[in-house]
Amino acid sequence: MVSLWQIFLVFGKIGAFTIGGGIPMIAAIKSELVERKWLNEEDFVDIITLAQTAPGLFAVNISILTGHKLRGTEGSVVATIASCLPPFLIILLVAMFFTTFKDNEYIIKAFKGIRPVVVALIGVPMTDMIRATKMRWWSWLIVIGSMTLVCFLKVSPIYILICVIAMALFISWWNERKRGKEGMI
Repeated sequence: MVSLWQIFLVFGKIGAFTIGGGIPMIAAIKSELVERKWLNEEDFVDIITLAQTAPGLFAVNISILTGHKLRGTEGSVVATIASCLPPFLIILLVAMFFTTFKDNEYIIKAFKGIRPVVVALIGVPMTDMIRATKMRWWSWLIVIGSMTLVCFLKVSPIYILICVIAMALFISWWNERKRGKEGMI
Protein backbone atom coordinates (compact mmCIF):
# COMPACT_ATOMS: atom_id res chain seq x y z
CA MET A 1 0.00 0.00 0.00
CA VAL A 2 1.19 3.48 -0.86
CA SER A 3 1.86 5.64 2.21
CA LEU A 4 0.39 9.11 2.64
CA TRP A 5 3.92 10.49 2.86
CA GLN A 6 4.79 8.93 -0.54
CA ILE A 7 1.62 10.45 -2.02
CA PHE A 8 2.54 13.84 -0.56
CA LEU A 9 6.09 13.71 -1.95
CA VAL A 10 5.05 12.60 -5.44
CA PHE A 11 2.22 15.13 -5.79
CA GLY A 12 4.39 17.86 -4.25
CA LYS A 13 7.01 17.12 -6.91
CA ILE A 14 4.35 17.17 -9.63
CA GLY A 15 2.95 20.47 -8.35
CA ALA A 16 6.37 22.06 -8.08
CA PHE A 17 7.78 21.07 -11.45
CA THR A 18 4.89 21.20 -13.89
CA ILE A 19 4.51 24.44 -15.75
CA GLY A 20 1.05 25.48 -16.82
CA GLY A 21 -0.87 23.19 -14.45
CA GLY A 22 -3.74 21.03 -15.64
CA ILE A 23 -3.09 19.31 -18.94
CA PRO A 24 0.72 19.70 -18.89
CA MET A 25 0.63 17.79 -15.58
CA ILE A 26 -0.56 14.65 -17.37
CA ALA A 27 2.93 13.61 -18.52
CA ALA A 28 4.41 14.11 -15.05
CA ILE A 29 1.55 12.30 -13.36
CA LYS A 30 1.80 9.41 -15.80
CA SER A 31 5.54 9.04 -15.35
CA GLU A 32 5.21 9.20 -11.56
CA LEU A 33 2.16 6.97 -11.07
CA VAL A 34 2.05 4.51 -13.94
CA GLU A 35 5.79 3.81 -13.93
CA ARG A 36 5.68 3.28 -10.15
CA LYS A 37 2.85 0.79 -10.77
CA TRP A 38 0.51 2.77 -8.48
CA LEU A 39 -1.95 2.97 -11.40
CA ASN A 40 -2.27 0.97 -14.60
CA GLU A 41 -2.82 2.57 -18.02
CA GLU A 42 -6.58 1.98 -17.94
CA ASP A 43 -7.01 3.55 -14.48
CA PHE A 44 -4.88 6.49 -15.58
CA VAL A 45 -7.03 7.16 -18.66
CA ASP A 46 -10.19 6.84 -16.54
CA ILE A 47 -8.88 9.36 -13.99
CA ILE A 48 -7.91 11.84 -16.71
CA THR A 49 -11.33 11.48 -18.32
CA LEU A 50 -13.18 11.99 -15.03
CA ALA A 51 -10.93 14.92 -14.08
CA GLN A 52 -11.71 16.69 -17.34
CA THR A 53 -15.46 16.22 -17.02
CA ALA A 54 -15.74 17.18 -13.34
CA PRO A 55 -16.22 20.84 -12.45
CA GLY A 56 -13.25 22.63 -10.96
CA LEU A 57 -9.55 22.82 -11.62
CA PHE A 58 -8.19 19.96 -13.71
CA ALA A 59 -5.04 19.52 -11.61
CA VAL A 60 -7.03 19.44 -8.37
CA ASN A 61 -9.49 16.93 -9.85
CA ILE A 62 -6.61 14.67 -10.90
CA SER A 63 -5.14 14.89 -7.40
CA ILE A 64 -8.47 14.12 -5.74
CA LEU A 65 -9.26 11.14 -7.97
CA THR A 66 -5.77 9.65 -7.88
CA GLY A 67 -5.42 10.14 -4.13
CA HIS A 68 -8.79 8.48 -3.62
CA LYS A 69 -7.81 5.55 -5.84
CA LEU A 70 -4.60 5.08 -3.85
CA ARG A 71 -5.75 5.70 -0.26
CA GLY A 72 -9.38 6.82 -0.11
CA THR A 73 -10.42 10.14 1.39
CA GLU A 74 -7.11 10.65 3.22
CA GLY A 75 -5.23 10.10 -0.04
CA SER A 76 -7.45 12.65 -1.80
CA VAL A 77 -6.77 15.30 0.83
CA VAL A 78 -3.01 14.66 0.94
CA ALA A 79 -2.61 14.56 -2.87
CA THR A 80 -4.63 17.76 -3.29
CA ILE A 81 -2.71 19.69 -0.63
CA ALA A 82 0.61 18.42 -1.98
CA SER A 83 -0.14 19.35 -5.58
CA CYS A 84 -1.48 22.82 -4.66
CA LEU A 85 1.06 23.88 -2.05
CA PRO A 86 4.17 24.32 -4.29
CA PRO A 87 2.40 26.39 -6.98
CA PHE A 88 0.76 28.50 -4.29
CA LEU A 89 4.13 29.26 -2.70
CA ILE A 90 5.76 29.89 -6.08
CA ILE A 91 2.99 32.29 -7.15
CA LEU A 92 3.27 34.05 -3.80
CA LEU A 93 7.02 34.58 -4.36
CA VAL A 94 6.50 35.64 -7.98
CA ALA A 95 3.83 38.14 -6.94
CA MET A 96 6.17 39.60 -4.33
CA PHE A 97 9.03 40.11 -6.78
CA PHE A 98 7.45 40.23 -10.26
CA THR A 99 6.79 43.96 -10.35
CA THR A 100 10.51 44.50 -9.96
CA PHE A 101 11.43 42.19 -12.86
CA LYS A 102 8.36 42.26 -15.16
CA ASP A 103 10.08 44.43 -17.78
CA ASN A 104 13.39 42.54 -17.64
CA GLU A 105 14.20 41.23 -21.14
CA TYR A 106 15.60 37.94 -19.75
CA ILE A 107 12.40 37.24 -17.83
CA ILE A 108 10.32 37.99 -20.92
CA LYS A 109 12.52 35.67 -23.02
CA ALA A 110 12.32 32.95 -20.37
CA PHE A 111 8.51 33.03 -20.44
CA LYS A 112 8.54 32.92 -24.25
CA GLY A 113 10.97 29.97 -24.12
CA ILE A 114 8.69 28.01 -21.81
CA ARG A 115 5.75 28.11 -24.25
CA PRO A 116 7.01 25.38 -26.67
CA VAL A 117 7.81 23.13 -23.73
CA VAL A 118 4.24 23.43 -22.48
CA VAL A 119 2.94 22.47 -25.94
CA ALA A 120 5.14 19.35 -25.89
CA LEU A 121 4.00 18.55 -22.34
CA ILE A 122 0.42 18.59 -23.62
CA GLY A 123 1.10 16.70 -26.87
CA VAL A 124 3.03 13.71 -25.54
CA PRO A 125 0.44 12.47 -23.01
CA MET A 126 -2.38 13.09 -25.47
CA THR A 127 -0.62 10.85 -28.00
CA ASP A 128 -0.09 8.19 -25.33
CA MET A 129 -3.74 8.37 -24.30
CA ILE A 130 -4.85 7.98 -27.92
CA ARG A 131 -2.72 4.83 -28.24
CA ALA A 132 -4.06 3.43 -24.96
CA THR A 133 -7.72 3.85 -25.95
CA LYS A 134 -7.45 1.67 -29.10
CA MET A 135 -10.13 3.71 -30.87
CA ARG A 136 -12.23 2.45 -33.74
CA TRP A 137 -12.87 4.28 -37.02
CA TRP A 138 -16.06 5.91 -35.74
CA SER A 139 -14.24 7.20 -32.64
CA TRP A 140 -11.67 8.85 -34.90
CA LEU A 141 -14.51 10.36 -36.89
CA ILE A 142 -15.92 11.91 -33.70
CA VAL A 143 -12.48 13.23 -32.67
CA ILE A 144 -11.73 14.78 -36.07
CA GLY A 145 -15.25 16.17 -36.39
CA SER A 146 -15.14 17.67 -32.90
CA MET A 147 -11.73 19.24 -33.48
CA THR A 148 -12.91 20.70 -36.78
CA LEU A 149 -16.06 22.13 -35.24
CA VAL A 150 -14.22 23.69 -32.28
CA CYS A 151 -11.06 24.91 -34.02
CA PHE A 152 -12.34 26.09 -37.37
CA LEU A 153 -16.06 26.69 -37.00
CA LYS A 154 -15.86 28.02 -33.41
CA VAL A 155 -18.65 25.72 -32.14
CA SER A 156 -18.81 25.56 -28.35
CA PRO A 157 -17.48 22.27 -26.91
CA ILE A 158 -20.58 22.18 -24.70
CA TYR A 159 -22.81 21.66 -27.76
CA ILE A 160 -20.53 18.91 -29.01
CA LEU A 161 -20.65 17.16 -25.62
CA ILE A 162 -24.44 17.39 -25.54
CA CYS A 163 -24.66 15.90 -29.05
CA VAL A 164 -22.22 13.07 -28.29
CA ILE A 165 -24.04 12.22 -25.03
CA ALA A 166 -27.39 12.20 -26.86
CA MET A 167 -25.88 10.02 -29.60
CA ALA A 168 -24.42 7.58 -27.03
CA LEU A 169 -27.75 7.34 -25.22
CA PHE A 170 -29.57 6.68 -28.51
CA ILE A 171 -27.07 4.00 -29.55
CA SER A 172 -27.33 2.36 -26.12
CA TRP A 173 -31.13 2.42 -26.30
CA TRP A 174 -31.07 1.03 -29.85
CA ASN A 175 -28.72 -1.83 -28.89
CA GLU A 176 -30.88 -2.73 -25.87
CA ARG A 177 -33.98 -2.70 -28.07
CA LYS A 178 -32.24 -4.94 -30.61
CA ARG A 179 -31.17 -7.39 -27.88
CA GLY A 180 -34.73 -7.46 -26.56
CA LYS A 181 -36.10 -8.42 -29.97
CA GLU A 182 -33.44 -11.11 -30.44
CA GLY A 183 -34.34 -12.57 -27.03
CA MET A 184 -37.99 -12.91 -28.10
CA ILE A 185 -37.14 -15.02 -31.15
